[in-house]
Amino acid sequence: MPAARESLLDAAFEALALRPWAAVRMVDVAASAGVSRQTLYNEFGSKEGLARALVRREADGYLAGVERTLAAHGDIRERLAATAEWTASAARENVLVRAVLTGFWSERLPSPTLAAVPSSSAVPAQRRADGPLPSPADLVGAVRDRAVAVLSGPGAARADAADLARCSELAVRLALSCVAAPPPGEDGVADLVRGALHRPSRN
Repeated sequence: MPAARESLLDAAFEALALRPWAAVRMVDVAASAGVSRQTLYNEFGSKEGLARALVRREADGYLAGVERTLAAHGDIRERLAATAEWTASAARENVLVRAVLTGFWSERLPSPTLAAVPSSSAVPAQRRADGPLPSPADLVGAVRDRAVAVLSGPGAARADAADLARCSELAVRLALSCVAAPPPGEDGVADLVRGALHRPSRN
């Protein structure tokens, strides 16, 4: 992603922390990023395009964190517990991640339609942002599918993969329940997932 685009997204995210999205002005975002307003419009097309790109980036960042967590050392149950902890942590700390994971968009946030919108952008990243944005179910499914791909390994039996898919989805859904009602203790989310999951047969 070009540096100017990333700087503009950073500036938009920082502005969102200070005021409702409806009050965020494109000229202020451009000034904060140190680029011209025309550069902003060249990248995103409109404020709606900027909102879509911002939501897409935060969703992608969440999934990148999932992949890093799944790739860590440890047995399957520990890696799923860590993925659940990452999910809850990301949702607590990032209002857009929380919104895309739960589907609850406050009045302070942009709320772009999840359906694709017509795009005439020459910027590949913007064309992607103008495509469909992930729903909560899409993200749960993406985590489940990544977990199966990373943790099942080559030659895994179909039954093992199906069991792993169920365990992965359960871990994410438990994490999301903890966003609304945090469990006690520093490792509450991970402990809850460890207790709920039986130990899969593969390590």
